[in-house]
Amino acid sequence: QINFVACQLFALLAAFWFRIYLGPSHASSAVRHAFATLFGIYFAVFCFGWYSIHLFILVMMNYGIMNMASIPNIHRYSFVVAMGYLTLCHISRIYIFHYGILTTDFSGPLMIITQKITTLACQLHDGIGRQAEELTAEQNRLAVKSRPSLLEYLSYLLNFMSIIAGPCSNYKDYIAFIEGRHVHMKLLEVNWKQKGYDRLPDPSPTGAVMYKLCITLVSLILFLTLTKNFPMAYIIDNEFLDKTPFLSRLGYLYVVTQAAKPKYYFAWTLADAVNNAAGYGFSGVDERGTFHWDLLSNLNIWNIETATSFKMYIENWNIQTAAWLKRVCYDRAPWYPTALTFILSALWHGIYPGYYFTFLTGILITLAARAIRNNFRHYFLSSVPLKIAYDVVTWVVTQLAVCYTVAPFVMLAVEPTIKFYK
Repeated sequence: QINFVACQLFALLAAFWFRIYLGPSHASSAVRHAFATLFGIYFAVFCFGWYSIHLFILVMMNYGIMNMASIPNIHRYSFVVAMGYLTLCHISRIYIFHYGILTTDFSGPLMIITQKITTLACQLHDGIGRQAEELTAEQNRLAVKSRPSLLEYLSYLLNFMSIIAGPCSNYKDYIAFIEGRHVHMKLLEVNWKQKGYDRLPDPSPTGAVMYKLCITLVSLILFLTLTKNFPMAYIIDNEFLDKTPFLSRLGYLYVVTQAAKPKYYFAWTLADAVNNAAGYGFSGVDERGTFHWDLLSNLNIWNIETATSFKMYIENWNIQTAAWLKRVCYDRAPWYPTALTFILSALWHGIYPGYYFTFLTGILITLAARAIRNNFRHYFLSSVPLKIAYDVVTWVVTQLAVCYTVAPFVMLAVEPTIKFYK
């Protein structure tokens, strides 16, 4: 954990330096690719030592697949190899480390690299192996028309901005960032002459980075206080179960679930800030002319905490992983896309039984919530008081459903999960 924080803070400083001294106007794309790759490799070795060899093995195996496999099958082979290697590494955590989340645990970066490998393979398949009319608008926009060079490939997968904690981004967006077209492309979507500008503005990420660092600091403080004082294990303590009324147990379940969130808020927001500091993550301009740097954001805390539906909650939690699942599974599944997407999510997270309890429950909750919303919500839209009452009730139900669903995810093992269910 100390190595993780040290690397991310050093990456933040390196990102500022990268944007200022190795910006597209000061350095060629090749230099920017090489610097980002070499620093990423250094961070991986620093954090994980010899275990980082697994990252490099997977990257090079899939580079071989990308160059030798036929385009119609490139996404299938890449998916099977990447997910298969990741699963073998997850299995080693169960049978070698015995449920340990050790400092030598390299599975986090491996999970991000797996996302990137499969994303690129699918987008390459879309760009070369399919006709434009077969693609959705998003698939057409993100399709990759030619195989990347080795340097581009390594930079995309191993760059220092995302190798430790992600997030996964689209290949075309990353290449546009390295080549200096990233911000310009987004700005061209707005008619600046109508807004009184003679030339394109030059948005700075500094404000967004400072704001996200404040969130990171608050999350760290909450993690060091709440998370330590409200462990998830207490909800299956025998004395707690015997002496606490049912509604109080539900209330405490909500509290301990809230206490488990700050570490994710900390890691994902800091990772987002690192990318922004390098000049990556610009998402465009809103109607009021405000610049936004949330292209790579992994969560929307306000929408999470105020979610009135299970769908709204999961759409704002681990956003980039949800986008990856949609692009490589949900949009391509020949049948039962919701079930297959949840199963892939469980497999990607690992083989701890708690993950499967969580994601299989998530299938049922999603289908039930969708049915309730479609059949009942319209009855409560006729007046403001009814709509407010509906929102309050659905907020409570959503938050408790999430708590019930994710508790096994935190507890990991079968025995505490069954005890929790009882």
